[in-house]
Amino acid sequence: MWLRIAEKVGDAASGIVKRIFADGVYEVLDQDSTLEIHDPKGTRATFSKTKKIRYLQNNVIAFQDYAWGDGIILLNYHTSRGRPVDCYRSGFKTYILLSLREVMNSGDVDEFNIRWNIRQGFLTPDGYWGTDIDQRTRHIRLHVIFPKSRPPMRLTLEENTRQRTQVLNNESVQHLADGRWQVVWEKDNPRLHELYVLRWIW
Repeated sequence: MWLRIAEKVGDAASGIVKRIFADGVYEVLDQDSTLEIHDPKGTRATFSKTKKIRYLQNNVIAFQDYAWGDGIILLNYHTSRGRPVDCYRSGFKTYILLSLREVMNSGDVDEFNIRWNIRQGFLTPDGYWGTDIDQRTRHIRLHVIFPKSRPPMRLTLEENTRQRTQVLNNESVQHLADGRWQVVWEKDNPRLHELYVLRWIW
């Protein structure tokens, strides 16, 4: 009998731990990001994002940002929230640890405005930009802005985990007043642990 009770207690504890890790430290209420390619050769670009989150645990004192991509990334890294205290690479990602300089608790809402420059990142005729959903997310929006002399000719959206590819139509492309071209893609409740990749030929 005691063995059965111990097994049940162990199963319950394991379930609680799994739920904690499944829920994560926070959920993303809204993420709006913009990749702007400044020149037709693709040598200079800027990435910026606004990320609004709600904490799901108590006593949170740090936030982990990350980036990846071709070329030289994370130049002139700037954040409106927190202070970068560590930076390290694991696999194909570079992680930046931000000290919040205060304690955040479950239910608190926070917002991060983050920006960095990219050099030599988009030198080939086919380019891409990925969005990794590593926390429960309610809404994401991605803008990619191209120089006026080099618009995107073909656009696809890949769901890496599901191995699905969708061709985006002309409605996804906007011709801006200054002559540049903007692609906009957004999604409600994106799939957790999915990698969405916007690819283009330009």
